[in-house]
Amino acid sequence: MKLILSVILISIFAGLAILHFYWAGGGQFGFNNVLPANEEGVPVLSPTKTDSILVGTLLLSCGLFYVFSLNSLRSKFFISLRNIGLWVIPMVFVLRALGDFKYVGFFKQIRSTEFASLDTIFYSPLCMLVALIGFILLKIKGANKPYNQY
Repeated sequence: MKLILSVILISIFAGLAILHFYWAGGGQFGFNNVLPANEEGVPVLSPTKTDSILVGTLLLSCGLFYVFSLNSLRSKFFISLRNIGLWVIPMVFVLRALGDFKYVGFFKQIRSTEFASLDTIFYSPLCMLVALIGFILLKIKGANKPYNQY
């Protein structure tokens, strides 16, 4: 179960990272539909290539975190880092799914744009799925156990 859930998260993070690197390289597929927009349909963000590289790198790092967390850890330092990551990553995605209460997330006010529709149907549920799987892995890996029980 742990392996399957980890592979799902690793795949999601890798796919999203590749997409962001594609956009950083100048690709346009899907780019206009992933930016939150105001009521007139004007994007409220104008990410640069550097922004796309940064987000892609963070997503890739999350995927690599779950790759490395599959291994048994013996160092208290690395166990502590893993335990922090097992909490932080799902919490970030819960916050993204809840949103900013205006343009993004389940509780957004602006709902008439193409982005808002996709966010309601796909983006926010995907963030909640990532968070749910992350919390399940947190429970399975037992991040609250004392060090000597690993």
